[in-house]
Amino acid sequence: MPDRQFPTRPWVGIGAVIFRGDRVLLARRGKPPRLGAWSLPGGAQHIGEGAIECARRELLEETGITAGPLILADVIDAVSRDADGRVRYHYTIIDYCGHWAAGDARPGDDVAEIAWAAPDELAAYALTREALAVIEKSRQLLT
Repeated sequence: MPDRQFPTRPWVGIGAVIFRGDRVLLARRGKPPRLGAWSLPGGAQHIGEGAIECARRELLEETGITAGPLILADVIDAVSRDADGRVRYHYTIIDYCGHWAAGDARPGDDVAEIAWAAPDELAAYALTREALAVIEKSRQLLT
């Protein structure tokens, strides 16, 4: 896989915001980047793969579950620069949201742990501001 540092183009990442009742599915990263951090399931889109197809593949690979219909929740550009102002990382993250359909959630692929978190438990997972915002937006879209 090409190095993602100092890219010549943005990397496309696809995320899945999946609810089971009022709980949202979270994944603890088992590999870099962000090793050990909690986030939403997701990963890099493959060449020739549709965005929703990627969301479903990543969800199954990382958590062992499937979701019902998915809708676009948000698109976020995550850009970080080095001390000289050069773009060190640039990810365009497309998040889809939906409801759990089937499967017993378990960690897989590059995930160390998974959790179904209730709204009042989210602070304990130290999620990014962007992840918290897309979870809330998704909750509203699906209501």
